Amino acid sequence: MEILNSCQEAIDACLASRTFAVSHLYNDEKPMKMHIHDSYEIYYSISGGRQFLIDNRFYTISPGDLFFINQYESHHLTQIDSEIHERIVLSIHPDYLLALSTPSTDLNSCFSIRPRLTGHKLSLNPEERKRFLYYIHRLSDTSGFGAELQNQAIFTELMVYLNGLFLSDRVTSSAKTADPSHGQVDEILSYINQNICHPLSLQELSDHFFLSSSYLCRIFKSTTGTTINKYITAKRITNAKALLSEGLSVQEVCEQCGFSDYSTFFKSFTRIVGISPKKYAKLSS
Repeated sequence: MEILNSCQEAIDACLASRTFAVSHLYNDEKPMKMHIHDSYEIYYSISGGRQFLIDNRFYTISPGDLFFINQYESHHLTQIDSEIHERIVLSIHPDYLLALSTPSTDLNSCFSIRPRLTGHKLSLNPEERKRFLYYIHRLSDTSGFGAELQNQAIFTELMVYLNGLFLSDRVTSSAKTADPSHGQVDEILSYINQNICHPLSLQELSDHFFLSSSYLCRIFKSTTGTTINKYITAKRITNAKALLSEGLSVQEVCEQCGFSDYSTFFKSFTRIVGISPKKYAKLSS
């Protein structure tokens, strides 16, 4: 199969085929802003040297680190600079992985299980890195008659392997908590996530944390790479997608996700997701 050189191309190809796509990326593609999409994502770092914000968790990125991100989790690469930033990203349609699963082998586990101490990150040792890249190399070599069946077989074997690693006892939390410079922002993120269904203003956050608005905005942007308002909106849209998929009406979702009015909800959802809330609800039913 073709290994793409754009993350957006991989997402589009995955959603169009309702299967999966693979991209091999370098620092020449500008990282996306805080975003969510309707595909699962497996992010494998080759060069390391970056930082991930997934929902309200910070992660440092080292060579061999693997991240599992589902379709409801907002995420954003921060601290991007001019260094080489090589990575492999798999975009996977959730329905495809569900179809490959069995009653005793749930291949969605690495995307659905989020224990407090495990998070999204798996650090591969040298042998595990070689095996992961071996599967990617095999996928890149498939072509001709039966290629789609070869791709499915290799991909299934890869997902069984990765889920086995993810569910093993040695998986430990890699969320970034040690850096004291992140302490205040960690508290701000926790407060936002605990109160995301209620109106949140910069002034309220400023008063709650006894910080000036300008200082609050500055430390949040420098730490996360995005603004407070963009983070709140992305988190609310993440929640909205989940609720719409559960069958709630568009109006109910708007009210439960903390938006001030339907117009704001409609515009924000359509801009971030790419389709209207009503169309998303119809496609998810």
